[in-house]
Amino acid sequence: MATKESSIDNRTRSIISAMNQEPNVVSSNSKRQLVVDLVPGSSVQRLELVILRKYPRRLVNSKNYTGALAAACGRDETGLVGLVLWNGDVGKVQVGDIIRIQNGWCRRRDGEIVVSTGRSGTLEVIDR
Repeated sequence: MATKESSIDNRTRSIISAMNQEPNVVSSNSKRQLVVDLVPGSSVQRLELVILRKYPRRLVNSKNYTGALAAACGRDETGLVGLVLWNGDVGKVQVGDIIRIQNGWCRRRDGEIVVSTGRSGTLEVIDR
């Protein structure tokens, strides 16, 4: 009998395999970036990821931002990356979704690469 964890892992492998085999049909003119090519301190033009884990939402009240925030973890065929989800994106994203981040940012936090939409970027769920 397969455990829930192994079935999620098999589904993730299947989704990533399908991402490699199918051509990208995208309305955007920007080239798809890969996790392995992300550079901290640079912008993210277009990044597509499978969401592996989403951490609980928390509320933040600071001088720069007030609202909902959640961390998540995603991957493409080249590696893992952390995500910061803001406001409406927190409820929009679920484990197993394939998402596209456009016009976001990439930073290093605690030695790991993290991406987000920031103030001007967009997050779109492209497959469930």
